[in-house]
Amino acid sequence: MAGGWTRDGAVSEQIEASISDELARIRARRAPEGESLTHCAECDEPIPEKRRKALPGVKLCIDCQSERDGRPAARGGVNRRGSKDSQLK
Repeated sequence: MAGGWTRDGAVSEQIEASISDELARIRARRAPEGESLTHCAECDEPIPEKRRKALPGVKLCIDCQSERDGRPAARGGVNRRGSKDSQLK
């Protein structure tokens, strides 16, 4: 089913492309590397040895990392696919 000026399947292609872009962004996030710190870079609490061995290069304690992970990431609101909504703004 075509919608407006689009060809058949264009909406599905746009959804699949958006999902692929998001997956690529997630995969591009790099894991910590290098020497682990013995104390947290933010609160200076000791980082448990098991955590340092499990995640080489870790810089934050569990509490600080959980707080950081809980914050919403700032993301741009640019619609690169050129939908009608983005053209009207």
